[in-house]
Amino acid sequence: MTRLNRWLSSHDVLPTSTGVEMAKALLWCELALVLLVSLGRSAVYSVVSLVAALTAPGSLSSQAATLNSSIAPDRPWLDLTYQLLRIVFALIPVLLAGYLLVRSGDRLREVWFRGAGWLKDLGWGAALAAAVGTVGLIFYLATYALGTNLTVVAQGLGETWWRVPVLVLAAAENAVLEEFLVLGFVQVRLRQLGFGTGAAIGLAALLRGSYHLYQGLGGFVGNLVMGLLFGTLYSRWGRVTPLVVTHTLLDVGAFVGYAVLAGRVDWIPTL
Repeated sequence: MTRLNRWLSSHDVLPTSTGVEMAKALLWCELALVLLVSLGRSAVYSVVSLVAALTAPGSLSSQAATLNSSIAPDRPWLDLTYQLLRIVFALIPVLLAGYLLVRSGDRLREVWFRGAGWLKDLGWGAALAAAVGTVGLIFYLATYALGTNLTVVAQGLGETWWRVPVLVLAAAENAVLEEFLVLGFVQVRLRQLGFGTGAAIGLAALLRGSYHLYQGLGGFVGNLVMGLLFGTLYSRWGRVTPLVVTHTLLDVGAFVGYAVLAGRVDWIPTL
């Protein structure tokens, strides 16, 4: 309860049992509000998308889950503008989470960047991406073959000069948003609310799996397992940067790899 007492002191509230309960209630409110404008909202839409896919004619694998869709396909400059705006505004919840952590007395260097070293984090992130990416691809192909996953169309942008740069930026945006929020905010807040390390890791991983349900049951399970791994590593390392690197590389491989290889090799599922 140390951080709760620090929050109480910074807000001129005595650390009585009533004050502690009020602080916990406010932390729950912060957690809920940040999620409702970001990944929690995505989780709700993902559940609805999965229900729609399960109740539609045909198997899950005969349906598509399209990422990075074109918004104005006949107007490439307008489409580029929309894509960049989407990326920028998607990152605002990370700034909000950072603000709330600082307001409650946390130091971002301690909860996001403890012991960070860019070369070291790049190395760990790249090695982890190679391992997770290989297992993840095999798992996706297996669940697709079993009919428990939709066909993931990793990019739906047209043949434009800016397609690859935008896909790389979208990969980085996904990584920053998910890792800073799921690990650096949700998992941190759950620990501050009294959850044990294992419970906090498990609940954060469950959140990660839930907003990937639009891909099917395979997407949920795969991201749940990845969330358990990432949560454990974050708990050990105390920083999100190597996991942001890993996630960015995984999504760059998925997005750009699909753009380059889909339809040219027969092992990548397409519709």
